[in-house]
Amino acid sequence: MGAERELTALRERVDAALSRLFTENAPYKRLTDSMRYSLLAGGKRIRPVLTLKFCAISGGDPEAALPLALAVEMIHTYSLIHDDLPCMDDDDLRRGRPTNHKVYGEGRATVAGDALQAAAFETALAAPLPPERAVRAARYLASCAGEKGMCGGQELDTAEDSARTLEDLTLINDLKTGAMLRAACVLGVIAAGGSDAQIAAAELYGLHLARAFQIRDDILDITSTEEELGKPIGSDERNRKPTYASILGVPAAESLVLRETEEAKRALHAAFPDTSFFDALADLLAVRTS
Repeated sequence: MGAERELTALRERVDAALSRLFTENAPYKRLTDSMRYSLLAGGKRIRPVLTLKFCAISGGDPEAALPLALAVEMIHTYSLIHDDLPCMDDDDLRRGRPTNHKVYGEGRATVAGDALQAAAFETALAAPLPPERAVRAARYLASCAGEKGMCGGQELDTAEDSARTLEDLTLINDLKTGAMLRAACVLGVIAAGGSDAQIAAAELYGLHLARAFQIRDDILDITSTEEELGKPIGSDERNRKPTYASILGVPAAESLVLRETEEAKRALHAAFPDTSFFDALADLLAVRTS
């Protein structure tokens, strides 16, 4: 199976599993409707796919890692709901649809994000894995989602004096975007009981993949359209936020995407037997148009 076909098949597997969540007819149904609205809004599902594939390449059973994959996607979705709020980016559009707070109101959107974060850890800890692996995975996920990872990156990104240099920008992106992509990779290895060398390689792959992904996002914010991306464009320029594209220029940023992509691919070759899917995925993401 080619990488693109396998990616599609894995996305469908993740989407089917997500569609079974939060369906109870309970007094708080408006809350679970809000959670499902964003969770099932589509997206690339790159993070859960990485969890499943890293579990497989590390010799584990991807089915046992599926709850971890879903947990990563729940954390990612909660972060998008909160990012879109008026107190953060104040965006009206996400994945081609009105943002959660535009449909359900700011209060319910905030609680929906909170509830998705809690559900992520409940789901991860219920994975059919040896207890020590489930706990290790949940702890790693928490460290990547909290102040040492995604939330810390968000704090730096929203600070008034943030991102003045490329070094500042790299730190923000390594935390805000990179931490959860690293988590997606590492959780798969943990689920399989992989070696420390494999965990280190997965972390490095996630780091460089995330850098390439974010730089490509910065480029698309300048060169793409709202229809193609399914979200507003040009917001960084309007908010006078430096990006790789604005600091380096689009051609140099494009070259940096390719360099980071090659670093990601190189990271895995000594630790895993067949990295063809991961190589192909990195190449696909490097040239994406949405």
